[in-house]
This record gives sequence, C-alpha cells and structure tokens, in this order.
Amino acid sequence: MGYEFDWSAALSWKVWSSALSITLGYAVLTILAGLLIGIFVGVAMLSRHWWLSAPASGYVQVFRCTPLMVQIVWFYYALPIITGFSLSAWIAGGLGLTLYMGAFCAEIFRGGVISIDKGQWNASRALGMSQGRMMRHIILPQAARRMVPPFVNQSVLQLKNTSLLYVVAVPDLMYKSYEIASATFRPLETYTVVAVIYFLILYPLAKIAKRLEARADR
Repeated sequence: MGYEFDWSAALSWKVWSSALSITLGYAVLTILAGLLIGIFVGVAMLSRHWWLSAPASGYVQVFRCTPLMVQIVWFYYALPIITGFSLSAWIAGGLGLTLYMGAFCAEIFRGGVISIDKGQWNASRALGMSQGRMMRHIILPQAARRMVPPFVNQSVLQLKNTSLLYVVAVPDLMYKSYEIASATFRPLETYTVVAVIYFLILYPLAKIAKRLEARADR
C-alpha cells in the first residue's frame, strides 16, 4: 500500500512564522551574548595570572566537553533544586545556549591571538609598545581576520543548536514540528518541511563561512 502525502498542514506559513522568529531570535541573541562573553573569557585565558586564567579555562572546558542538551536540562531542572531559584524554560534555554556559545568563542579568541607569529610580539615590544597598545594596533587586527571564519562556522552550528530548545518546550521550529506531527500524524511531511527551512537558512551561511575561510588563507 503506497503512502499518500498530505502537505496541507505542513506547508502553512502561519504555522511556521512564529516558530521561525523564535529560532532566529534565540540564535542572534545568544550568538551576540556568547561573543561578548567569549572576548572577556578569552582575555582572561591569556592572562599571566592563574587566578584569572584557571577559572576561565575551567569554564571553557566544562561547557565545551558536556552536551548542550544536558546543559539546558540542567539549568531548567537541576538548578532550582540546588539554589531554590527556578528559571523559565525561555531563560534556561537561552542561558544554556549563551554559555555554550561563549565557551567556543573564548577558544576562538584565544586561538586567534596565539596564532600570531612571535616575531610580531617581539617587534612590538622592541618598539616600546605597552601590552594594551600592542594588542590594539598589532595583534588583534591580524588575529581578527583569523577569528572570523571559525566564528561564522560556530554561528551556523549555534543556529542548528537552537533545535535543542524543544527539550524544555520552547516553541521553536523543532518543537512546533513535534506538535504538528503529533496533531496531524504526518511526521514525514512535517519534518521534511522543517528540514528544508533549516537548509534554506543555513546553506547560505555555510557558503559565506567557506568564502571567509578561503579569503583568510590568502
């Protein structure tokens, strides 16, 4: 018996518009917040003072080496048990995504800075530049070019990571697709449509990241 497709529910733009806005909103806000955290944590990781570098490195390792889904679930379910302070699903999901992104941005920042040839550092010191002036005028402008491609790649991954918000019932694209599939008994059509939506958003971003990588290698 052949399967009869019915795309009527899955192809309704009104069904997906609010979910798409939530997904994109979470992606943009957590990427920007994660970038800000990553810069500060990356600077701390490069510090010669262990009381700055050790906690920063610990934060990065914890969030890079544990699954994002576990982090989101922990903030939503476990944190209230420990602290007595509960977070809404929206905040718990955003916090998990932001801290996860921040950990990767910190490593991108640190890697970009230490990738600059030691000769640049030595030449700057030989000219009598202070540490701050050397970083602003010599090191960071060169490092920034190398940071952009991995940051864009990580941003693409972050947009995909928003699909994990469904575990705490934030009504993003993934959660909406679950609701539609459950209500209509049309999982094939529903998940195909949501896959196409993700692809149409992520494919151009992936191409941009690839071009930036090629430009940085020149």
